[in-house]
Amino acid sequence: MAGQAMRAWRYLLARHPARTVVVAFAAVVLGGTLLLALPASSAHGGATDLVTALFTATSAVCVTGLAVVDTGTYWSGFGQGVILALIQVGGFGIMTLASLLALLVSGRMRLRLQLTAQAETKSLGIGDVRRVLLGVAGSTLAVELAVAACLALRFRFGYGQSIPDAVYSAVFHAVSAFNNAGFGLHADSLTRYATDPWVTLPVAAAVILGGIGFPVLLEVLRHRNRYRTTGRRGWSLHTKLTVLTTATLLATGTLLTCLLEWDNPGTLGPLHWGGKLLNGFFHSAMARTAGFNAVDIGAMEASTLLMTCTLMFIGGGSAGTAGGIKVGTFAVLAAAMVAEVRGEPNSTVMGRRIAPHALRQALTVALLGVGFVTAATLALLVVVDAPMEPVLFEAVSAFGTVGLSTGITPDLPVAGELIVILLMFVGRLGPVTLVSALALRERTRRYELPEERPVIG
Repeated sequence: MAGQAMRAWRYLLARHPARTVVVAFAAVVLGGTLLLALPASSAHGGATDLVTALFTATSAVCVTGLAVVDTGTYWSGFGQGVILALIQVGGFGIMTLASLLALLVSGRMRLRLQLTAQAETKSLGIGDVRRVLLGVAGSTLAVELAVAACLALRFRFGYGQSIPDAVYSAVFHAVSAFNNAGFGLHADSLTRYATDPWVTLPVAAAVILGGIGFPVLLEVLRHRNRYRTTGRRGWSLHTKLTVLTTATLLATGTLLTCLLEWDNPGTLGPLHWGGKLLNGFFHSAMARTAGFNAVDIGAMEASTLLMTCTLMFIGGGSAGTAGGIKVGTFAVLAAAMVAEVRGEPNSTVMGRRIAPHALRQALTVALLGVGFVTAATLALLVVVDAPMEPVLFEAVSAFGTVGLSTGITPDLPVAGELIVILLMFVGRLGPVTLVSALALRERTRRYELPEERPVIG
């Protein structure tokens, strides 16, 4: 039965990959909505209205973290368990499906172009679905258990929590962190732990590992032995770009957050210099798209909010739990810009030429992302009585599946909640399904049209 189910799933992915992913996630959101609407899910014992349940379920499945009610006080233990399960299913599902779609795309390209892409990319074979599933499950379980153990020990011995409370809180935050969900059990997120590196650093590590993408994690682990013996990593271009761009964005975000918020009395101002650096790094990591906050987002300077919007829009690595347009997309567009400024005919990175179709896909994803965020911001401004800054921040956070907010989420009207729900769903699944659909629709044209250059600029 398991073999037949796996073959059926692979058949559906091959036939209608984008449609299959969207329908699967929509079904999980619907199931989660029905469970959260039950009286047993709320702490007050009454039924939850469908819009609130739908918003929470979508935010959990799409691993966003935006919430219209406080997770720790509104939901019962059963409701929190449903949210945690939806987060795990959403994170595991997006990593698995994105990895399988990448394999499907590379497999189709190998068959069509007769290229040995597997040797170049060090990717898994298209038929090795079981290995992808086991790899994603193994890496997820390993990171979550390690982070949960660190947090449980800290909560137990550093804050005097009982063993059951410490373990439960640690597991909840570890799962939420690795899946880049940003759901927390405290109304103030992690601000009570702002100066505690034993809490913030494990959470940040889980966020980075989950957001960097399963293919990158797998390749780094696979080549660690080769590096020990030969001194060479032998990473693919995708892994190199993801690791380098992620490190650059983390460092840039940390530096800018510290510079812009150093003397702000509402954020980093009251902290000592070590606490400022710690929280600058933590905010930079969370903006990549986790959603936890250790300082008050609503008190940040407008310049910091704009910088954070940029980080949220870029997001994390492909086939990971992070959202956004992805760091690979950003790196490809940056390489194209550099090539154009230099007057070079091709975009090159680290001794490799970027394929023209990859550049077109990156441009499509980025421009559509800008379009979705702009349209959602306009729609929210119509129905929400709030300035443009927090509304834009909310829209980018929803599209990037981040979960950071300046505080306007609980005050959204029903129309605003529905807009954010749609934006979270599109932001979570849009880039994955769009790129796979574009790649699978590639065709070789046997003729060329006459060339003409329009005026640019």
